[in-house]
Amino acid sequence: MIKKVGILANGGDVSGFNAVIRAIVKTAENNGVECYGIIDGYNGLLKKQFEKLSTAEGGEAIGILPKGGSIIGSSTNANIFNYKVVKEDGSVQYQDLSEQAIANIKEFGFDCIFTLGGDGTQKSARDFSTKGVNVIGVPKTIDNDVACTEITFGYNTAVSVAMEALDRLHTTGATHHRIMVLEVMGRYAGWIALEAAIAGGADVALIPEIPYDIHKVASKIENRKKRGKHFSVVVVAEGAKPKDGEMVVANVRNNGEGVDNTKLGGIGQVVARQLEQLTGLEARNTTLGYMQRGGTPTAFDRVLSTKYGTKAMELALQGKFGTLAVIKNGKLDAVSLEEVVGNNTKIGAVSGNTQESNLRKVTMEDDLVKTARNVGINLGD
Repeated sequence: MIKKVGILANGGDVSGFNAVIRAIVKTAENNGVECYGIIDGYNGLLKKQFEKLSTAEGGEAIGILPKGGSIIGSSTNANIFNYKVVKEDGSVQYQDLSEQAIANIKEFGFDCIFTLGGDGTQKSARDFSTKGVNVIGVPKTIDNDVACTEITFGYNTAVSVAMEALDRLHTTGATHHRIMVLEVMGRYAGWIALEAAIAGGADVALIPEIPYDIHKVASKIENRKKRGKHFSVVVVAEGAKPKDGEMVVANVRNNGEGVDNTKLGGIGQVVARQLEQLTGLEARNTTLGYMQRGGTPTAFDRVLSTKYGTKAMELALQGKFGTLAVIKNGKLDAVSLEEVVGNNTKIGAVSGNTQESNLRKVTMEDDLVKTARNVGINLGD
């Protein structure tokens, strides 16, 4: 019998975190289960920072459906299986502190931990599962790159923000006869860039899955000029790269081993300068950045997040642990966390764009790619 559960939000913030939390809490309360928030992601497991969540009068989970961010915080640098520990002498060691976290879970009496996060979060969830912890994941990320599900919560809101930015850039580009470049997030997957380009009527979309030829992009813009269209709108995913080139890295962080320390960014400015030189048109870059993460979720994300939260709690009540709530063939379902991590099975292994990672990326057979090509969006190839 499930009596007490913990909810953990991990990784970069997205719109929809709170909607998932609310759905889990409300479903739990309807089944006589207590809910606690684990504060600041996996860090909270080590520090035993647990707070009661309730939708009763004065409860923490009241009125949070439209709120962005996470009422229980989050962490982007906490891999408990390779945790960064600073010694008294200032030296740094990486230690496996998972047993301490497991002891805290047992001491507090959690029957299940819900992990709201992306590929890195679910990799750690899988690792805890192999050690006997009852875990159920919920796929979160604006990047939409979690394996085994058709869509993650937070993605639709990010696309909507990018689309609105493109609408605004269109008017400036048309007025001043410029090339307007919009750099969007997405890490190693081009979902945001591709869908935003279609929704926002962009002329070019450069994504990580298709290394681009800048001359072919310039040719697209030149052809528009010949037809009397003296401006163009270009969407560039932060992980886009030229043929025979590399992704542009803004910074390499030191957030510990076992996490992706590469911070992408800057490709939009590179593309803008190259297109300006090749076409003779002025080019301006806008990097949307964290605007894509914050703020109130769209109606779509509120519904999706609620569906995911209720499904996760249902799985717990059914004793189906070690799973991830997913959307498969348009319907709620569940898959094993082992299937989600794929070949990335080493305990504490690095998540992200590695050979072992199991990220969901854009394929050339995807309807979005076909749609983009059919409406004349240049993909740089």
